[in-house]
Amino acid sequence: MKRNGLILGIAIFAVAGALLAQDQPEKAAPKKKSSRAAAGSATRGKEVFEKKCAVCHFADSDAKKIGPGLKGISKRGTFTVNGGKVTSESLKTWIENGDSLMPGMKETLEPAQIKDVVAYVKTL
Repeated sequence: MKRNGLILGIAIFAVAGALLAQDQPEKAAPKKKSSRAAAGSATRGKEVFEKKCAVCHFADSDAKKIGPGLKGISKRGTFTVNGGKVTSESLKTWIENGDSLMPGMKETLEPAQIKDVVAYVKTL
């Protein structure tokens, strides 16, 4: 009986030692939101633009519709209405608040939709 207990004890220590000797798996680094996700999706932005913005703005032309055409706005670098610099932040602000000729959209669009529209407009 003592012999069986001794063998069992040795086996337990051997198994425990083998388990401790194994390499511990590395913890995966937490996924960061990509800057694209933080900036919005141009694909989703196109859908929102077509439903909410295309009534007044051309996406494929810089010609005026009701509001200015937006093709090339990022390359131009300035707003045609006031000459202000076009940045992600200024586009977001303009979409949210509008101006005397454009209604603000912050009550109509979700913040994520506004980011998506900004991402899309920057591709035009």
